[in-house]
Amino acid sequence: MQFDLFLLLRNQPEVKMHQVIEGLKADSSNFTLERKPFLILGGSIHYFRVPKAYWEDRLLKLKACGLNTLTTYVPWNLHEPERGVFDFEGELDLEAYLGLAASLGIWVILRPGPYICAEWDLGGLPSWLLRDQNMRLRTTYPGFTAAVDSYFDHLIKKVAPYQYSRGGPIIAVQVENEYGSYATDEEYMPFIKEALLSRGITELLVTSDNKDGLKLGGVKGALETINFQKLDPEEIKYLEKIQPQKPKMVMEYWSGWFDLWGGLHHVFPAEEMMAVVTEILKLDMSINLYMFHGGTNFGFMSGAFAVGRPSPAPMVTSYDYDAPLSEAGDYTTKYHLLRNLFSHHHRESVPLPKPPEATERNSYRPVIVRQHLSLWSCLDFTEQPFKSEKPVNMENLPVNNNNGQAYGYTLYETIISSGGSLKSLNNIRDRALVFVEKQFVGVLDYKEQELSIPDGKGKRTLGLLVENCGRVNYGKTLDEQRKGLVGDIQLNANILRDFMIHSLDMKPDFVSRFVPFNYPLFLKGGFVSASVSLSFVSSVWLCLQGWSKGVVFVNGKNLGRYWSVGPQQTLYVPGAWLSRWDNEVLFRASSQTFFLITTLKS
Repeated sequence: MQFDLFLLLRNQPEVKMHQVIEGLKADSSNFTLERKPFLILGGSIHYFRVPKAYWEDRLLKLKACGLNTLTTYVPWNLHEPERGVFDFEGELDLEAYLGLAASLGIWVILRPGPYICAEWDLGGLPSWLLRDQNMRLRTTYPGFTAAVDSYFDHLIKKVAPYQYSRGGPIIAVQVENEYGSYATDEEYMPFIKEALLSRGITELLVTSDNKDGLKLGGVKGALETINFQKLDPEEIKYLEKIQPQKPKMVMEYWSGWFDLWGGLHHVFPAEEMMAVVTEILKLDMSINLYMFHGGTNFGFMSGAFAVGRPSPAPMVTSYDYDAPLSEAGDYTTKYHLLRNLFSHHHRESVPLPKPPEATERNSYRPVIVRQHLSLWSCLDFTEQPFKSEKPVNMENLPVNNNNGQAYGYTLYETIISSGGSLKSLNNIRDRALVFVEKQFVGVLDYKEQELSIPDGKGKRTLGLLVENCGRVNYGKTLDEQRKGLVGDIQLNANILRDFMIHSLDMKPDFVSRFVPFNYPLFLKGGFVSASVSLSFVSSVWLCLQGWSKGVVFVNGKNLGRYWSVGPQQTLYVPGAWLSRWDNEVLFRASSQTFFLITTLKS
């Protein structure tokens, strides 16, 4: 496989980077590539969860482990944050990622969605789709298919030149993702398949489902693959039954698992993982490790899990996944065991490449708090508030060029003339800090749906700072993922009306408006700022012991959410985002944090 000069010539897609013989085929019980038997040894690394500066390091480690194929999802909600506005630059430069894989001699299986699951907000679908009150996601509802068509018009023309048939690394493309677990429209999968083919996708098409999903998730002309963690021989027999004389592949072999706020940290023992991977290889099945390297749910992009639960449980910021490479890209026991195993399946005569050197880590002194800013002072830096008789959910607010608010917080204010019982009527999505005359009085969420409001004199301002904790990414409730106040709230017997609504979406331009600032006060729900100088720049972890709940920005980059309920107690800070000199650390602090002291350490 020769991909010389691919990066230099990637804007000349007709130039062949390898001799095009014959791409990945599934015409017999084994895959063939270039007319030779080919065993896919793959690993998932999502470019959008890893800083661009570290892409090469992670891919080199993948190749040194003995893997020959990279798999990645493509998140629609990052690439089209507003309808008709596309972003494929910087950290989202998918073409650069594909070109890098090519230059390193790594094949690619692309998983472009439009739905990706991935423990990612709304499974990668953009929230502006939910402005349509009749929206039916992942169906042939015209409002959805029109949006998919527009998105694929931009996406596919970028990735098509990187296909094997045009000299690139892409050897297969996945049609949607785990549709068999959703399966509400039998015309949908043929629509997605045709959307790919009609725009120039020519490589092998595949689908991906768990055993139950295999019954409904396939589409004619695409090879079905299976997802699991524990190997069940009956599942393999079923896959053989529905696809006789076809290659068998585990598209997602779950090397670990994700964590939920308030839950336990998941660990999948290396010995158990190795036993299953070894058995898969003995069956001559191809495999993709999901994840090989998980990375981080930076910003507000982590999803939520709702299957079998009375209310959604949000995902933590870390996507470490107990994968072979840690969240920071460090080697683990799993990595070394897998490398040893895959070395015996390395069909080439040359030995595996030497793994890159382990990354140095340092500890740093405590962060010194420099300035504080109250929630109410923050409002000076927001757009003009929106007046509405009734509550309006985030997605339908007239902000961001009428694309609504996707993430962050929304402050709803109204006037009350008495105290009493404030009832959410289960219309808060997902969590609200409640204030009376700017004084914190309590929290409303899925569990706490009633709160006592103290009596007072005259008319007073009631405020609800509502946080979107992450939209569900898997299951049957995707159409119900609107956030903010999604219906009425009630004080005593009275439905509250006449709201002033402030959008605090915490996008980079919003944060940059008040850094630096000169406000001496800290009030509940506000910000705190600190400056850090480093003698040596490397990736670090921000220890948030003693803090309650909020989000952290470093040099304008949103590291993600923190929450004292755990299990995650630190936030990963990529060294590539740090400066040797001054580093601005900004916290959106929660309601009950008074002493703002934290430590920056590895």
